[in-house]
Amino acid sequence: MKRSEINTILLQADEMMRKFGFVLPPFAYWAPDEFAANAPNAGHVIDARCGWDITDYGAGDFDKMGLFLFTLRNGLLSDLQAGGGMCYAEKLLISRQDQLSPMHTHAIKAEDIINRGGATLVVELYGSDDAGYFAEDRGGQVMCDGILRDYGPGTRLALAPGECVTLRPGDWHAFWGDGGDVLIGEVSTVNDDETDNIFREPIGRFATIEEDEAPVHLLVSDYAQRLA
Repeated sequence: MKRSEINTILLQADEMMRKFGFVLPPFAYWAPDEFAANAPNAGHVIDARCGWDITDYGAGDFDKMGLFLFTLRNGLLSDLQAGGGMCYAEKLLISRQDQLSPMHTHAIKAEDIINRGGATLVVELYGSDDAGYFAEDRGGQVMCDGILRDYGPGTRLALAPGECVTLRPGDWHAFWGDGGDVLIGEVSTVNDDETDNIFREPIGRFATIEEDEAPVHLLVSDYAQRLA
């Protein structure tokens, strides 16, 4: 992805989030130099990879397959392994109309996926085989706003604004906006995008960036290089 495209997506996403009453924390609006100056006191933000995240999954066609995310807060895997402390995470996402977030599951993370506003969020579901791999012939069971619901292989949930699905490890899922763009909330156990995204197809989690202009704000994938 070109940095100019990323900068535009950031500004558009911020406008949509504000439209639905969500305002990001102050660190979201630090310019790169300001972030670097604040880095000594922002170790948790950096280590937990809170902040802006835009991906095309390495496919090079963001409108067709991609996702906008902002990680508002995130604990550490060490807390989760110890059984106490900051064991949770929260994100805001935007799935554009017909923009696929491809089929994947998680080994550790359980998550509530909530339609916070906009159009319909479609979530396609499959179960796992006995070894935990994608199973095109298996379903499972999820909760929709706390109500148990069985799903068959390929079931598509249509979540209206305010509706939610709870996904656990082994629930394979893909999602997209239907009829327009969707603002999504995600509340989960600790999130580790480096190791805990298991895709059905061999794709990348983060975009390769062409630096055609300066970044407006840093992405979480910029931290290792620009804040070292």
